[in-house]
Amino acid sequence: TTRLVGSEMCIRDRLAKDSGYKGINLLGGTDQSLTVIFNEDRSSSLTIQGGDGSTKGLNISRVTDWGSNNAVDISISEVESAVNELRNMASEFGNNYSIVQNREDFTENLINVLEEGSDKLTLADMNEESANMLALQTRQQLGINSLSLASQAAQAVLKLF
Repeated sequence: TTRLVGSEMCIRDRLAKDSGYKGINLLGGTDQSLTVIFNEDRSSSLTIQGGDGSTKGLNISRVTDWGSNNAVDISISEVESAVNELRNMASEFGNNYSIVQNREDFTENLINVLEEGSDKLTLADMNEESANMLALQTRQQLGINSLSLASQAAQAVLKLF
């Protein structure tokens, strides 16, 4: 049985190598990680550790001769192990994605509540404010008229003496 684990890069290795986003490749090796910051003072964050999705990282040998049942069984075992490892990686990435998505939804909802509150503080209903202004002006005018009447009544009483 001849196995090649040399420098030949197969399609799966190129796929793992090219699966980066914004300069970070979480399938390119365990030395890669992505840190997601959740707040402005950087006190809350999530670090997502990458994995090695290449044939070398998944311990898949490149077999050129499947002349025996043993070689086929070894290859099947390696592929099954690799599939399980990839499922574990996908599960971990899915959990991290769920955490980030929940935090994003919470932040969007908080932004909407704060914007609505600030709109209520700054955006006045013009009809309501006009009615309030008219009521205030009417109260002021009634107050002035009552003071004027009271002053006239006091003057009338003084004229009697």
